[in-house]
Amino acid sequence: MSTSTIKNTTSCLFLAIVLSIPAVAQVHHEVPDQPYLAPAVTATPQVSPAFKISGANFLSVQVNVDANGNNILNDAANEPSIAVSPVDPSRMAIGWRQFDNIQSNFRQAGFGYSTNGGSSWTFPGSIEPGLFRSDPVLACDAQGRFYYNSLAVVNGSEFSCDVFRTDQLGSWDEGRYAIGGDKQWMVIDTTNGPGNGHVYEHWTSFYTACPVEGNFTRSTDDGESYEDCGYVQPEVYWGTCAVGPDGKLYISGANDQLARSSNAQMGNESVMWDEGVYINLGGEIPGNWNNQDPNPAGLKAQRWVAVNHTPGPLHGQVYLLQSIRPDDFSDPAEVMFSRSTDGGATWSQPVRVNDDSGAPAWQWFGTMSVAPNGRIDAVWLDTRDNPGTVLSSLYYAYSTDGGLTWSANERLSPAFDPHLGWPQQQKIGDYYHMVSDNAGAHLAWSATFNGEQDVYYGRITLPNSGATEHAAVRVQSVQPNPFKDQTVIEFETLISETARVQIFNQSGVLVRELTPETVRAGAQRVVWDGRDNAGGLAPNGVYFCHWPNSGQFAKVVVMR
Repeated sequence: MSTSTIKNTTSCLFLAIVLSIPAVAQVHHEVPDQPYLAPAVTATPQVSPAFKISGANFLSVQVNVDANGNNILNDAANEPSIAVSPVDPSRMAIGWRQFDNIQSNFRQAGFGYSTNGGSSWTFPGSIEPGLFRSDPVLACDAQGRFYYNSLAVVNGSEFSCDVFRTDQLGSWDEGRYAIGGDKQWMVIDTTNGPGNGHVYEHWTSFYTACPVEGNFTRSTDDGESYEDCGYVQPEVYWGTCAVGPDGKLYISGANDQLARSSNAQMGNESVMWDEGVYINLGGEIPGNWNNQDPNPAGLKAQRWVAVNHTPGPLHGQVYLLQSIRPDDFSDPAEVMFSRSTDGGATWSQPVRVNDDSGAPAWQWFGTMSVAPNGRIDAVWLDTRDNPGTVLSSLYYAYSTDGGLTWSANERLSPAFDPHLGWPQQQKIGDYYHMVSDNAGAHLAWSATFNGEQDVYYGRITLPNSGATEHAAVRVQSVQPNPFKDQTVIEFETLISETARVQIFNQSGVLVRELTPETVRAGAQRVVWDGRDNAGGLAPNGVYFCHWPNSGQFAKVVVMR
């Protein structure tokens, strides 16, 4: 393991962190320096056909479309964030920075929604038309309520965030003041622990709504109100946040810092931060390289943190992913990954996710999410097919072993020019956003296939190279559940194989392994007598049946 931990109590360290922030962080772009302009009116048609991608493993449709599904000309949409209902995955929403007229950089909180699994989208407009808003971040709670976190800037210098909520998708409530500041991120606790429903938000402390300092708040009442300014230790910026299966909160930073809190889930306690951790992924935030920059006024990367919730040996592992400029400056940007198997205390040597070789290429906007079955998904923009240019294609890779190895990279889209359609600013936003499920991933991304900046929904399904094994098992029933003496686990295998069933406890420890009597395709059953592999009685509690050859799992409760 390559590990370096640090204390965060000295003023010298704080000064070092401040001085380490790249110069671009001090030039604030999220300000209303141009007036709102209504959609342009011309004699020519105002729409064009919407661009679509239909590939073997990737389907993508445009989201910012009119009522007939057409592309709207002379506008711009970028920096998208997505939320998918865990109760009904056919319901999803995407938010983005909406520019009604590319002759002004005035942006609003645009949004679209789908109720048919992403096949088609409705774009009602902006949450608060005519109000300057930016940095959209969406999330969904365990009950399927959607949250939209939006940065507002008043008088050109007062930065704050509001969080809007909805159960209906077509409209949002009046919003709740959530303090906030520039480049905020938000996560909602969906575990079964004491923090269920807590909303956590952090942002860049240099542009903050706090009176003096601060870059963190939480809501412990399902987003009804948000606590006074807090301060994340160590200082983090340009990163995301995640909640582990044990309710621990993780906040990452592109400045190589990771903050952790074990008690943020305890609503009656002040948030305390564990010892800070420094994780170098082998480089720095990408910038201009050989007079090339695909996103001159925006980020090329933010740091993603995610935690594995699947039962089994990957349970509780913490992951980091970011596009970085290698320390040896051999490449403009590569996608790097590291993992921790001890709750974020120590970290592995970084692993490169992109598998290209030869001419240097940009791998930027690296984005990560983790499926319930433990698979890690990664996407990024890649110039390998057009070396020496900024023409970028969407690429994808996945890992099923906790990030130790990655699949061969797959090109998902044609190349596009990220310099097209700039709405009076030289950027296509700062990030993409992805939510994974056992069968693939839902992606919100932006591109310029129509000659202008537009937002797209993408559905990634796993390649046919064996990754479709998620469908190899169909769980039928676990009865009785809860049980006292024994339970019968019934399932169907779609291929002839030894369909082992592993029983894990809530801590991810293997308790028992069961094997059906026959090796065949079709109906199968095993009986668990509530004992561990040593023959002892497993204590009362929640356990998980896991099919290691397929990634499927089911919950079972022992209650004697």
